[in-house]
Amino acid sequence: MIIFDHPFIFSTTSPSLVSVTMALQQNGTASKMPKHNDETSSHHSAVNGNGEIKSNQTERFTFTPEPTLEDIRHMQAEFTDERNWNQFHQPRNLLLALVGEVGEVSELFQWRGEVAEGLPDWTEPEREHLAQELSDVLIYLVELAEKCHVDLPQAVLRKMALNRLKYPASKVHGSAKKYTEYKD
Repeated sequence: MIIFDHPFIFSTTSPSLVSVTMALQQNGTASKMPKHNDETSSHHSAVNGNGEIKSNQTERFTFTPEPTLEDIRHMQAEFTDERNWNQFHQPRNLLLALVGEVGEVSELFQWRGEVAEGLPDWTEPEREHLAQELSDVLIYLVELAEKCHVDLPQAVLRKMALNRLKYPASKVHGSAKKYTEYKD
C-alpha cells in the first residue's frame, strides 16, 4: 500500500518516519496522498438513516504549483538581505511578527459569524486584503522555519503521517473530538 506519492518517504533513513510508515500500513489507515494536479475533487460517502449510501462530490480549491515554499524562502531571503534586516529577523522576532499577522487575519473575520467556504459574501477588496494578510503569515512562517533550520515541506510530511496515526479515519470520521478522547 502506498502512503505518500513522494520520494522522501521511500528514500529516508529516519527511523521515526519509517516506524510511522510501517504503523500506518499495519493500522490500515494508509492511503495514497494525491498530487497537486490530481486533486480536483473530493468524494465523500456517508450512510443515511435508512442504511443507504449517500455520495457527496464537491470541487476542491487547489493552489497553483508555483511559487514553491523554497521559491518563497528564497524571495524573502533576498528581500531581507537587500535591506540588511537579518539583524532583526531572528526567530523570536519572526515569531512575534507572525503572531501579529495572524491577529490581522483574525480581525478580518471578527464579528462576521460563520463564513461560508469561498467567501461568497465578501467583496473583491476584502478578499484581496485577506490574501495579503495570509501572505504575510506564510512569509513569516517560512522565514521562521528557515531561521530555525526546519525543512518545512519534510516536516509537514512527517506531521501528516503522525496525524493519520492519531486520527484514523475509521475511528474519527465526522467527529471533532481530540485524539485523547477516543476509546479503542
